Amino acid sequence: MTSGDALKFAYWVPNVSGGLVVSKIEQRTDWSYEYNKKLAQLAENNGFEYALTQVRYIASYGAAYQHESTSFSLALLLATERLKVIAAIHPGLWQPGVLAKFIASADQMSGGRAAINVVSGWFKDEFTKLGEPWLEHGERYRRSEEFIRYVREIWTSEHAEFNGDFYRLHDFDLKPKPVSTPEIFQSGNSSDARGMAGRVSDWYFANGNTPEGVAEQIRDVSDVAQVHGRSVRFGVNGFVVARDTEAEARDVLREIIDKADREAVEGFGAAVKQAGQSTSDKKGMWQDSEFADLVQYNDGFRTGLIGTPEQVAERIVEYKRRGVDLFLLGFLHYLEDVEYFGQKVLPIVRELEAAERERVG
Repeated sequence: MTSGDALKFAYWVPNVSGGLVVSKIEQRTDWSYEYNKKLAQLAENNGFEYALTQVRYIASYGAAYQHESTSFSLALLLATERLKVIAAIHPGLWQPGVLAKFIASADQMSGGRAAINVVSGWFKDEFTKLGEPWLEHGERYRRSEEFIRYVREIWTSEHAEFNGDFYRLHDFDLKPKPVSTPEIFQSGNSSDARGMAGRVSDWYFANGNTPEGVAEQIRDVSDVAQVHGRSVRFGVNGFVVARDTEAEARDVLREIIDKADREAVEGFGAAVKQAGQSTSDKKGMWQDSEFADLVQYNDGFRTGLIGTPEQVAERIVEYKRRGVDLFLLGFLHYLEDVEYFGQKVLPIVRELEAAERERVG
């Protein structure tokens, strides 16, 4: 293993309707605030340190209704005691100083638990239907990098200055500042995304992938970070189906895919693969995703967290050996499955980590 630190766990907040799989299978998950408040409290008492609130502005691909991410994140922060909540945000739809002010206030109110996930954007309609310009792929990442540099400057400087192609800041003193500088997450698979992560982000989220595929991304980002005298931590997306027997878990996965909403999955696939093709090196997210992979928005099945608690825990620790620091997890029936994970899977992960530390120590 590359780190003696314990793995961290986050969950996708179901703040949009339709759950975490594009399937007509029963999902005992709800997008309401009351459900999510209960879930957040359950999660922080079952070993989860982070929650990521999704951003979706219009109905698409099974997600007919959406709660806005920053307001929803603040509500969850105020309903919990330890959970760090990451609000997904889009540069181009936020003026960075306004977003920085909102997050600073949320961080003050929550005692230092607010964070952001900077989403460069793959869904063109979210921009054009709001009357905002849709930039080509490389320009979206250039804008996101400026956005991150801007918010970090305004959070840390008493005389903030920034002069970029997209954003400018002149002798600005944000008060109150955050309790501590909020962590900045990002995702993306392209060379543009990897380079940006190495230069400016605290965390890089990888879509679901094999251990080898994730390790390649980690190497690329780390190489850039090293050149800039930085370090980046790494998370990977995974969808967990943990059951008492492997056969039971496999049956659940099979049913999810068999009952996939084919029209919605194919529409989502067409949109995201177009985004991937728009990259200069054709390395965009979802570029090699198959139909079954796309049933879970972020290729969560590809991470392979399907089976008994022992099998899932061993798979998780295999990723840690490749440099993963955090797992961003989705579930079918959130309340039941988060508790099952915390009670059955997580203790085995901790035992395996302890054994590994003893072996190499």
